[in-house]
Amino acid sequence: METIRLTTAQALIKFLNQQYLHVDGKEFPFVEGIFNVFGHGNVLGIGQALEQDPGHLKVIQGKNEQGMAHAAIAYSKQMLRQKIYAVTTSSGPGSANVVTAAATALANNIPVLLLPADTFATRQPDPVLQQLEHEHSLAVTTNDAFMAVSRYWDRVTRPEQLMSSLLRAFEVMTDPAKAGPATICISQDVEGEAFDYDVKFFEKRVHYIDRKTPFERELQGAATLIKASKKPVILVGGGAKYSEAREILMKISETCHIPLVETQAGKSAVESTFANNLGGMGITGTLAANKAARDADLIIGLGTRYTDFATASKTAFDFDKAKFLNINVSRMQAYKMDAFQVVADAKAALEKLYPLLEGYKSEFGNQIQELKQEWNAERERLSKVSFTKEHFNPEIKNHFSQEILNEYAEALQTEFAQTTALLAVNETVAPDSTVVCSAGSLPGDLQRLWNTSVPNTYHLEYGYSCMGYEVSGALGVKLAEPDKEVYSIVGDGSFLMLHSELITSIQYKQKINVVLFDNSGYGCINNLQMDHGSGSFNCEFRNADQQIMNIDYAKVAEGYGAKVYRANNTEDLKAALEDAKKQDISTLIEIKVLPKTMTDGYESWWNVGVAEVSESESVQKAYEFRQQKLQQAKQY
Repeated sequence: METIRLTTAQALIKFLNQQYLHVDGKEFPFVEGIFNVFGHGNVLGIGQALEQDPGHLKVIQGKNEQGMAHAAIAYSKQMLRQKIYAVTTSSGPGSANVVTAAATALANNIPVLLLPADTFATRQPDPVLQQLEHEHSLAVTTNDAFMAVSRYWDRVTRPEQLMSSLLRAFEVMTDPAKAGPATICISQDVEGEAFDYDVKFFEKRVHYIDRKTPFERELQGAATLIKASKKPVILVGGGAKYSEAREILMKISETCHIPLVETQAGKSAVESTFANNLGGMGITGTLAANKAARDADLIIGLGTRYTDFATASKTAFDFDKAKFLNINVSRMQAYKMDAFQVVADAKAALEKLYPLLEGYKSEFGNQIQELKQEWNAERERLSKVSFTKEHFNPEIKNHFSQEILNEYAEALQTEFAQTTALLAVNETVAPDSTVVCSAGSLPGDLQRLWNTSVPNTYHLEYGYSCMGYEVSGALGVKLAEPDKEVYSIVGDGSFLMLHSELITSIQYKQKINVVLFDNSGYGCINNLQMDHGSGSFNCEFRNADQQIMNIDYAKVAEGYGAKVYRANNTEDLKAALEDAKKQDISTLIEIKVLPKTMTDGYESWWNVGVAEVSESESVQKAYEFRQQKLQQAKQY
């Protein structure tokens, strides 16, 4: 056996350079690069190996461990899970900072390789700097926290363990049914220890993604269900996007006259301009999609997890008459809603199913276009919301008095409505630009209002809805598509949570555009608490004197080196967007918007915990209403 003597870290980097993916006849490197924040746990191990010979790997210095991991996740998501960045951190707080990102990747089924350093395998210097101590076990470290948020987890305490660990990690990350974060914790002393590795371990490895095709039994059962239905709808999930099912999905929709409704992950799998696309479904959905789903007698779930937002907490459908047909590469997901299961790749399944549907056409008739026209009229109305200081009736009603709304208008020096601003952005950016968002009220506005005319240009992290993803995610998308503009749509609350990778984008000349909507508070959660009987408590950004805070976010970004703009009306916003297109550095456009001017729900309900015991009559009523809605909901 021919061997090569390498440190564990050197072997890791050498192996990463030899991993390839094969998809639909195309073969390419699977690992694009590695994000790092160096500390004492990894700088002398993985850091030394990267300095010595990174191979083809792009090495990017992050500014916050969670932030750079979110950028890696966004890169993989935008690349349809066909390429990844690895992430290396030091031990202790460096690794703990990545736990949130690992959960984000797991919730979204996104492959990413996480390499948090671990404590000394020898235990000689214990307890070392940043090491936790547990009386019940010396083996427990910070990195045990990753077990609950990783698809695959391992700890390497000997150099030779690396081989089996990496092989298992890459098997998991390249399996569409299991795709998610693989976490390999390497003891910091072991990173530098040497071993005589078999040279065959470093030969080129090709991981094949072969599309799983359905069995004949599954195809016949699916075709029978569809042909027996009068008004089926297709719920387009993220699996449809990752399988690149656009063409066959549109073909079936057109031929069989079946409307499409979308989850956040599925939006832009088929562009909004497609005639049968009724837009977002559920709590953050359009009126058109929710009406069609309510009327449907068959729900065809295509690559969806059926989250509570998509199903309106299992109240979006008429469960007395509607049947479910699930097409999903994951058997676990296919079983949901007591559905007939087709466990297969979305694209492969639809291509096999299409010939069996010859002659079938739904009974929706003109209803699809009528629903779409009705929604387009509502969208047009929301693009022209005007504030008045005498009498203003915002979208979120019966929360803030006119006096409070006037206070915000004066404090923020704006009369701009959030929906009007967002639609102005949609109208102005280039059609092939990608929009990135994650949390707050903006995901609802985007799923309802943002129209896409180019596939895969809508990038929402809504599996975990992690505040702080927006700016980091924009960097990841830019790395995936460097020749296109990317826009981070972010609220002030999320921006404050995490925006450090804006600096990384400037440092590496990866231009992103941050469009910051500032309503001086956690507006989404403020709506939630007031909708359920509570007062406005601790969600507004007010100082100790109860004055509304007006933070100059543009000045913050300007200090980092970004090109900044301030726009509190449509004219200034469009001018800023046009000028931002000409820049070659990252930009930030600060928009002051009034609270309560985001979109409200359209015939949907969200099940959230409400106090069963309260002195407040409004909270008591909210609890009673919840109990009534639960009577209408599917229980599992």
